[in-house]
Amino acid sequence: MLFFTKKINMKTIILCGGIGYRLKEETEFKPKPMVQVGGKPILWHIMKIYAHYGYNDFVLALGYKADYIKDFFLNQKAFSSDFTLETKNHKTKYYLENRSEIDDFRITFVDTGLETNPGERILKCRKYIPEKDESFMVTYGDGVSDINIHELIKHHKKEGVIGAITGIHPRSKFGMVEVDKKGRVSNFSEKPIVNDWVNGGYMVLQKAFFDYVRPGETEHPALARLSSQGQLSLYKHNGFWYCVDTHKELDELNDIWNSGKPPWKVW
Repeated sequence: MLFFTKKINMKTIILCGGIGYRLKEETEFKPKPMVQVGGKPILWHIMKIYAHYGYNDFVLALGYKADYIKDFFLNQKAFSSDFTLETKNHKTKYYLENRSEIDDFRITFVDTGLETNPGERILKCRKYIPEKDESFMVTYGDGVSDINIHELIKHHKKEGVIGAITGIHPRSKFGMVEVDKKGRVSNFSEKPIVNDWVNGGYMVLQKAFFDYVRPGETEHPALARLSSQGQLSLYKHNGFWYCVDTHKELDELNDIWNSGKPPWKVW
């Protein structure tokens, strides 16, 4: 396994504001990025992937139940270590040597509105991207992958266009039927991976992208505008990718984690 310790100055915006209606059993009390995989929020898993490659500077575009996400990170030290608290003056001593792992994230929390569409959420994070930075990254708060972030950025620089999105082969939500020349069923495939490409998140964008986003829109029209001008490339990722959209998918991802060999655990 490769380890990357050098921190690199490029912001990563993670879209964390959605409600997640199809996960209502979980998201009634917490935002979707905080559903747990292996006892940790899926958002944490995504951040660990980026941080492994040295990209540990995050902008969280918050919305639904934003306080839940803020509370988790503000109190993470208390949740994950022993400590002594003096209630009279609130003086606290933490015994950090007992922590098995200490995350090294730099996080900017941005309240982008309760019902704001993803494109406008990205736009509202614009002021937190430093003027000196040529590019930034964007991803969704519900998908994990074994993607090599360095290779993604190398691809973006090589292509020389405004945006690069990661293309993945999705798994069909339905069982597929194979038919022979006589029209007879020859085989059933249970939710196979299909050959088409879809946007799996993990995007790299030049700051010029902000000029393509319109208030009130999702991110898709802006990406379509880039595409129409030949300014959007596809980084093809044939490895592992998994998005949590339903309770069944959450259970499946936890099963993969509990197997002891989760492909996205590159750290």
